Amino acid sequence: MVRDLPKTAGGVLSYFTRHKTAANLLLVILIVAGLFSMPRMRAQFFPDVIVDNVLVSVKWLGAGAEDVDEGIVQVLEPLLLGIEGANNAKSVSFEGRAYITLEFEPDWDMARGTADVETVIEQVSTLPEDAEDPKIKRGSWADRVTDVIVTGPVGVEQLALYSDELVLRLFSAGVTRTTITGLAAPETVIEISVSSMVANNISMQEVASAIEAEVRVDPAGDVDGANTRVRTGIAKRTLVEINEIVLRTNPDGSKLRVRDVANVRVKGIDRERAYFVDDNPAIAIRVDRSAQGDAIEIQGIVQKTVDSLT
Repeated sequence: MVRDLPKTAGGVLSYFTRHKTAANLLLVILIVAGLFSMPRMRAQFFPDVIVDNVLVSVKWLGAGAEDVDEGIVQVLEPLLLGIEGANNAKSVSFEGRAYITLEFEPDWDMARGTADVETVIEQVSTLPEDAEDPKIKRGSWADRVTDVIVTGPVGVEQLALYSDELVLRLFSAGVTRTTITGLAAPETVIEISVSSMVANNISMQEVASAIEAEVRVDPAGDVDGANTRVRTGIAKRTLVEINEIVLRTNPDGSKLRVRDVANVRVKGIDRERAYFVDDNPAIAIRVDRSAQGDAIEIQGIVQKTVDSLT
């Protein structure tokens, strides 16, 4: 005679105790599912804390920090906090500039949030007259993955070329968020004294207009029936070419050139910041990832790309 099991003994645990292979089958299924999903799992040390934000910046040249706070921040901040989805605002006032960072709720539609900020800013008419139009920038979240240091007993110019090649290869491999630090873009400085302008009877605006017209080229359309575009003019960018730009032709036929009235010099790419490893110059390349990026995978790509160049 078989005794009926009580209702309390008819659960899942009771089934597994009475079935000889059910537990083993479930274990095999879980192992197979784990192995199948493992390549798709993201691995990282800490969870991402993503805060979506919009940055509003306003310039007010000549105004002190207190004036900027009273005339700009205290006007814009309450209006921005009234936007749907906004939950916090951080404001900073400097001399001549104000920054307002507006944070939104998690998973908020940032396209809508940015559009709402633009709408609110357009409706504000009480900003100081001398203040520039506010600039709106949608924030982007990024997390540092690694830093690559390029150094050696060569000049900074050679290191910059090597760094550009490395960044291009990283981009081709799928690593698109890189930042190069330790150098700046070359800058040409043209200095003109007041006495020189008076002696040559020329204004700063005339010099600037003449140089602007020579350092750029203008598009002139394309050639019909061929994939060729035509540009007019010759871009004069080197130190010698800028010095030879003609500012004016005098009645006697002589020409007044930039070198006659100004001192032209080029600032190097290491003028603002310089890195060194021992006595050798260095350039740093920072690699970041987005919220969807896998830090370990990106680190492996960077290591493989660097090894291919060495």
